[in-house]
Amino acid sequence: MIRCLLAMTLLTTSLGAFVQAVDAGELRLSWQKRYLEISGDELPGDVIRIHYLEAYCRPGSTDQEWGKTVIPHESQLVDQADDGKRIKIRDRLADGVVVEHLIEAAGQEVSFTVTATNPTDQPSLAHWAQPCMRVDKFTGTDPKDSRLTEPPYIKKCFLMVDGKLTRLPTKPWALQARYVPGQVYAPASVDRNDVNPRPLSSVIPSSGLTGCYSADEQTLLAIAWRPYQEVFQGVITCMHSDFRIGGLKPGESKTIRGKLYVLPSDEGELLKRYQRDFPAES
Repeated sequence: MIRCLLAMTLLTTSLGAFVQAVDAGELRLSWQKRYLEISGDELPGDVIRIHYLEAYCRPGSTDQEWGKTVIPHESQLVDQADDGKRIKIRDRLADGVVVEHLIEAAGQEVSFTVTATNPTDQPSLAHWAQPCMRVDKFTGTDPKDSRLTEPPYIKKCFLMVDGKLTRLPTKPWALQARYVPGQVYAPASVDRNDVNPRPLSSVIPSSGLTGCYSADEQTLLAIAWRPYQEVFQGVITCMHSDFRIGGLKPGESKTIRGKLYVLPSDEGELLKRYQRDFPAES
């Protein structure tokens, strides 16, 4: 009897330690003043900070003053779960469009469901939006170098080209644009007049999946949206997968999905998860 009790005690202790080890990596969410923070006890850099959302954008943006591209918006926190697993945000654009955001954390992944609705009797020019993911803490790099033509942090960053994870800087490296530096990668389906006014690469991404490696190269951080407008290496030690809205007719609604992943440095596993969440379109 004593042996059985001892065995059960040891088993319970072991299971408790196992659960604790698994839970230690659980991601948690918080949002304030348009910044989404994703934290985890085992997360490199402790927190992932995303300017959520930085901007909603009109078409004709590639060679246009940024102030003319941005559609002003106001953001409201609708709900935030006490356990840090769910957040609801409502954005109201100056043209009347309402955008509902549902953000949910599970394990080491975060899901985004965005529903944009135009309740007005006028078309909306909201074509794309920018969640700006800051990666300086995760990559262990210094933000003061972020405005160099090829800042050191980009060597930790990647996008997908021909279905393969491809590190930055890509070749050739574009240098000319209304605003420099930075690097924009647009899918073939997106009008070249409607992207970020930073240098536009001739490299064509094969998906909206992008991200970076941790300082020790042991952990991957990635984010993807569908549909997406562009992948963008910015000037605030950031990487973007900017989602596409494509404008809204009067009364029209559209839903956009996104996913963020944190996982050990296993490119095959990352692609497996991406393909699970974003099956190939027929």
